[in-house]
Amino acid sequence: MRPTKEVKPVKDFRSVADTVAEEIASGRLGPGERLPPQREFARRQAIANSTAVRVYQELARRGLTVGQVGRGTFVAAAPGAPAPAPALSEPAAHRVDLELNHPVVPEQAGLLAEGLEKLVRSDDLEQVLRPVGPAGTPAAREAAADLLVRGGGRPDPERVLFTGNGRQAISAAVSALTRPGARLGVEEYTYPVLKAVAARLGVTLVPLAMDGDGLIPEAVEEAHRAEPLHAVYVQPVLHNPLSLTMPALRLDRLADVLLTCGIHAIEDAVWSFLRDDLPSLASRAPEHTVLVDSLSKRLSPGLSLGFAVAPAALEGRVAAAVRSGGWTPMRFPLEAMVRWQEDGVVATLVRAKQREAGARQEIAQRHLGDFRTRSDPSSYHLWWELPAPWRSDIFVAAAARHGIAVTPAAAFSAGRPRGPHAIRLGLASPTREVLSRTLATLAGLARSAPDDFAGD
Repeated sequence: MRPTKEVKPVKDFRSVADTVAEEIASGRLGPGERLPPQREFARRQAIANSTAVRVYQELARRGLTVGQVGRGTFVAAAPGAPAPAPALSEPAAHRVDLELNHPVVPEQAGLLAEGLEKLVRSDDLEQVLRPVGPAGTPAAREAAADLLVRGGGRPDPERVLFTGNGRQAISAAVSALTRPGARLGVEEYTYPVLKAVAARLGVTLVPLAMDGDGLIPEAVEEAHRAEPLHAVYVQPVLHNPLSLTMPALRLDRLADVLLTCGIHAIEDAVWSFLRDDLPSLASRAPEHTVLVDSLSKRLSPGLSLGFAVAPAALEGRVAAAVRSGGWTPMRFPLEAMVRWQEDGVVATLVRAKQREAGARQEIAQRHLGDFRTRSDPSSYHLWWELPAPWRSDIFVAAAARHGIAVTPAAAFSAGRPRGPHAIRLGLASPTREVLSRTLATLAGLARSAPDDFAGD
């Protein structure tokens, strides 16, 4: 009887991909590291070349790697991957985050502390901790209306509703104005959270063309004629990510289109406090616009409270969406907001953050002035069209290897799966000194060849 020859089990491409994914998750393979050529990978893993091809395709499908023809395959800055050690300052315990954008000024903590001290007194605390609904309290509605004054226009306090944060206000507005399968018009580059909200609610996003003045009203008309839109989501002031602001004539034209077509708009005004001299779309088309805003950008990222100013005909629907979504606010931030508004703390911090935005834009111009960028002196974010031959996904991975988190254009694109080779930089979160060093590092990276970072 002849001895049986041992047969080695054939490796499934998914199991090999799982092994590489574990190395990325554990940090043994860090963002920006180059994987071996597929033939070499096949030899190391004792698999067929065709299996190696499928492994690399699977890793890319999972968003764990990015590839560039002629340059190789690199580990992406994937969600959940551990942050690489920063190389921008000594010492540094955390990565530099230019994705999140939370304006902070030095006087912030001291000013906010006074109002909080009043709230925690025993004679006030019981009242402050009682439950509250979407309509809040009469005092909170009056304070919110004062806080939301723009261009001389003050919302009707009776139309103000509250949510736990600004994202919940957006979710409530979308839920109230649409239904599963509905078409929601959005600027071709839009807030990523809005994309996630629409996906969760089963709403189809319809990208609408923009120009240097923001959303093109005629694009709304054209899309509505092709197939009716249920609503439009728009950021008229300091659009995120492009920092565009609609001039008065464009705003008037958009209001006319809403009225003529019978379309409701969701106006995201979260960054408009930086240009509070400008009127809102809601003031131009009050019966067709739900205005959403929040407290955290004005005051502090840990003090979340959302606002939704709805016309009378929509107030009940928006309030019902807030309740059904579980998005009703806590009473504590409402009471704190009332005190800070009455004491002038909100106005003081808004002015300080307006000045700070200008200072940070000057830092950005100093380091990135030679590149193609788009922003506004009042904005806390900047759009950067990367120089050739950089691709946005490769640049994001390269920046991550330097301990810097940035956002690729694709995150904002409402149409094409991939946007242009551009990134958005949030300028608010680091200190000025760290921001300056970080932008200097990114500028140096952009001037190098894309494959230079792989051998660092």
